[in-house]
Parts: sequence; structure tokens; C-alpha cells
Amino acid sequence: MSNTVIITGGSKGIGWELVQTYARNGYKVISGARSIREEIPEDISENIKQVIINVKKREDHVNLVRTALDWTNNLNCYVNSAGFSEWRSIASVNEDFIKEMFETNLYGYFWGAQAAAAALKTGGSILNISSLAAKRGTPNNSVYSATKFGVTGLTQSLCKELGPKGIRVNAVCPVLIETPGLVDALNQKDSPANGDPSLFLANFSANQTALGRLPSAKEVAQLCLFLTSKNATGITGQSINVDCGVLPN
Repeated sequence: MSNTVIITGGSKGIGWELVQTYARNGYKVISGARSIREEIPEDISENIKQVIINVKKREDHVNLVRTALDWTNNLNCYVNSAGFSEWRSIASVNEDFIKEMFETNLYGYFWGAQAAAAALKTGGSILNISSLAAKRGTPNNSVYSATKFGVTGLTQSLCKELGPKGIRVNAVCPVLIETPGLVDALNQKDSPANGDPSLFLANFSANQTALGRLPSAKEVAQLCLFLTSKNATGITGQSINVDCGVLPN
């Protein structure tokens, strides 16, 4: 029976790195995203099945689980990774912005966890890709940070609820990971980059991290792979930073 993982937001950014990492480590990967990634490396193409979804829709998460079970008759891990960030001052926040952010970054995680919990067996796990914004607020980031604080609550509560069934629930909290989505967000007028994302990230790396650099998407994926593995069976309910020492705890 093949090890099988579902990853939402798997067509780009951190999600795409997760898809590649799991596929290269022998997992069958169901990638759920708003679009299909056309170019898949030949060495992992047979291990990847892509499904177009809207993470805001409960039934789409159920369909991902059904797809996994139809393909391999197994599900080891469900990774909630789909999301987006955007800085916006409190004066600029409106109902549409809050609705879109919460439905994508938090509601979608609830629906993913719900669908996964119905199918996972003892030894299975749920992983939530969160953010360092789940642990501290920053200017013009109140809505995004609120969704990620919510992911922490979801993670901690579900670890207690699903633990008796042998299902683990953890979150991974990256700091700024240089992806196209982050760069787009940093180009918005309320972001801390002041119109120059490259300079902002360079200064942040030099002044805020312990290692003098930002982590990569691959480093996030490697931690997720470990948390899914049998080497991490005693870890649940945790929100683990991948931040090169920005917020030691």
C-alpha cells in the first residue's frame, strides 16, 4: 500500500515544493489547487495526481480524500497549505477582504481537517502550513495574523480531539519565504516593503534573523516530511517555527 498525502495549494509556492518533496520520497501525492501545473518533472510525474479545487468549498476537500482513497486506498497525511497574504491597514479593511482571507486561510483549513479526520487511521496526521504571524502581530497585518492565530487554535484543539484515535495534528510556521505570492503581497501599498521587496527582504535577513538569511521553501517541506514520518510519532499539537532564528522560543 502506497504512502499517500493530500496537499492543498500544491500548484505553486510552498505547496509546489511540498508536492515535489513528498513525491521524491516515494509518496503518492494528490495536489489540490485552483489551477493545474503543466510542467511536472518526469521523475516524479507518476506519483502526482492534480485536482482543481476551491479550498473555500467543503465538498472539494471531501473530493480530494475520495480521490486519494480511489487511487491508493490509503491516506497518511493531509496538508493544508493553500492560502495567501496581503498587508492592509485597519482603515482599508472591508468585508470582502476579511471574508476572502478568512475563508481561504482558516475556513479552508477546517474543511480540510474535517475531511481528513473522517478518513485517517491510527498513525495518520494533519499538517497546517501556518506562519510566524500566528505568534506575533505586525503593522497592517491584522487580518492575516488573525487567520493564522486561528490556525494555532485549530491545531491545538484537534490534537486533543483526534489524539485518542492515534491521529497527530501539527502546524509549521515559516517566516517570510520568497515566493511569487509573497513578492506580490510585498508590492501592495500597505506592505512593509515600501515598494522595494528585494531591499526589504535583504534588510530583514540581515537584521531580524539569527542565521543572516531567510529559510527556503525546501526547508519548510523537509520539516513537513519529518512530521509526517514515523520518526515524529511523539509530536502533536505543536506550531514549529521555520524562521532562521527570527523568533526563538
